[in-house]
Amino acid sequence: MTFEQIRERAYELWERNHRPEGFEIEFWLLAERELRKERDRRKADEAPTPPRSDPPPG
Repeated sequence: MTFEQIRERAYELWERNHRPEGFEIEFWLLAERELRKERDRRKADEAPTPPRSDPPPG
């Protein structure tokens, strides 16, 4: 996640919320959280799943 990605997301959030004054830090932090969550979700989706071990018949 780069500075530019965070800046762009924060700006999008700010615009979607009708450009309120004085909330720059809140939108920046929200953008960071969203991007981090998306990155973590992608990593989890890309992670290989361990092979299933079925219980022995019994």
